[in-house]
Amino acid sequence: MKVILLQDVKAQGKKGDIIEVSDGYAKNMLFPKKLAVEATGKNMNDLKLQKKHADKVAQEQLEAAQQLAKDLEGKKVTVEVKAGEGGRTFGSVSTKEIAEAAREQFSLELDKKKMVLSEPIKTLGVHEVPIKLHPKVTAVLRVQVNAK
Repeated sequence: MKVILLQDVKAQGKKGDIIEVSDGYAKNMLFPKKLAVEATGKNMNDLKLQKKHADKVAQEQLEAAQQLAKDLEGKKVTVEVKAGEGGRTFGSVSTKEIAEAAREQFSLELDKKKMVLSEPIKTLGVHEVPIKLHPKVTAVLRVQVNAK
């Protein structure tokens, strides 16, 4: 019997896959637990429409991420921290502080979890912080760290 998986099923396939299983497995395991539906013409058409919609949403998210990357391209966020002699800061500049500064200065909502700092920012000056906006799009935000 051919079925369309509604969820990932271990050792069978991923959500949206069309697989061939025995009638008993489908009727006694997959259908009662709502893990799959029979691969009828209507269900196949529904699956095709869902995939088309998911592709459209993914494309819109990619375009939005690319636009945000262009917006970030020439911008420099300024963060003020306490510093001692030699340009060393007391503590480090966190991604949370960078996200708050971007919100205040440019009205940009950046997710602090998507900022990739290879090492903490502990010195004054300009630092480049990569931001993973989308699996295919990474923007670079310039951060100016000044002493208070």
